[in-house]
Amino acid sequence: MSPVSRRTRIGAGLALATGAVLLLSACSGSASADPTSSAGSAGKAATATSLTDIGTLADLERAAETEGALNVVALPHDWANYGEILAAFAKKYPKITINEATPDASSAEEIQAAKTNEGLDTAPDVFDLGLTVALQNTDRFAPYKVQKWDEIPSELKAADGAFTGDYGGYMSIGYDSSAFPEPKALSDLAKPAYKGAVALNGDPTQAGAAFAAVGLATVQSGGTLDDYQKGITFFSDLQKAGNLLKVDVTTATVASGETPVVFDWDYLNAAHTKDNKSWKTVVLPGTGYAAYYNQAINKTAPHPAAARLWQEFLYSDDVQNLWLKGGARPARMDAMTKAGTIDKTLAAALPAAPKTTVVPTEAQSTAAGKLLGEKWAAAVQ
Repeated sequence: MSPVSRRTRIGAGLALATGAVLLLSACSGSASADPTSSAGSAGKAATATSLTDIGTLADLERAAETEGALNVVALPHDWANYGEILAAFAKKYPKITINEATPDASSAEEIQAAKTNEGLDTAPDVFDLGLTVALQNTDRFAPYKVQKWDEIPSELKAADGAFTGDYGGYMSIGYDSSAFPEPKALSDLAKPAYKGAVALNGDPTQAGAAFAAVGLATVQSGGTLDDYQKGITFFSDLQKAGNLLKVDVTTATVASGETPVVFDWDYLNAAHTKDNKSWKTVVLPGTGYAAYYNQAINKTAPHPAAARLWQEFLYSDDVQNLWLKGGARPARMDAMTKAGTIDKTLAAALPAAPKTTVVPTEAQSTAAGKLLGEKWAAAVQ
């Protein structure tokens, strides 16, 4: 799967240690309505920018059940506990069939699926995206602010509700400790011990996890997020040394040993312990790289009520804790911690945050995407 990130330099206490960082601003809701039937609610859902445009949550639930389906794309069950989250939605709303498409698609491929299937019942209703792809496609989103909007940090919200941060983590290195030494620094990965072993989770021109790996390599190589060239150079050198493995990372490749050393989000790497008992995860010392993924609704969603119900579901206390169970930091973590609704045991089990964390700003993310598009393929060919 794949989305991308964003942000400025911040201290660990404000970064992902609790809950949030994105560089977008927040604003307010919309007008109210009082639909009297599920059909009326379903009709209003297509343009609703908040629950008040539809009525009550019960009205939205009835409208979504009338539609009877929810189309999702790029949600692997082993990604941030999405398997349990999808199962929980299916259990709570048995009248709504979840149609899952291409679980391992990238963020860019999610948007392409919407374009290819536009006007069809098979089009995705919702997206899970990284910032670079989200910013490039805001015209495809239907702004919507969930009931818990005010509890989502302003740094994680697009001003109009077009997309909203949902869960996040730190870029890390996972490795098979039975076959490889623990990398203590980025430069270790260029050593002969890692010959033909280092893999990315996707293509950084399309996949958020891989994009973030280049960002981490940039700041760990003395560069800044204003220019990702040092990160590109690092992977180019890794390729020349014969250490870069051009295989997209999946649960199967980790389990088989095909991808024994992996750049990926800490919560994804941590989940691979079930695939390989010797698997360990390291967040490198020094500057860390953090990111949140983002929820958005397809403007032409075939099931607009179900799409909005899915958003309300994801930002509920129960599901925010399910993301935490998957090792990710939920967007409402700060507010839930203050309210006492966070799972304290799961929160305590999170890896320590780096002392210094960076997240690309909107401008930095856009510039980096352009640079990668121009130089990545030639650098690692």
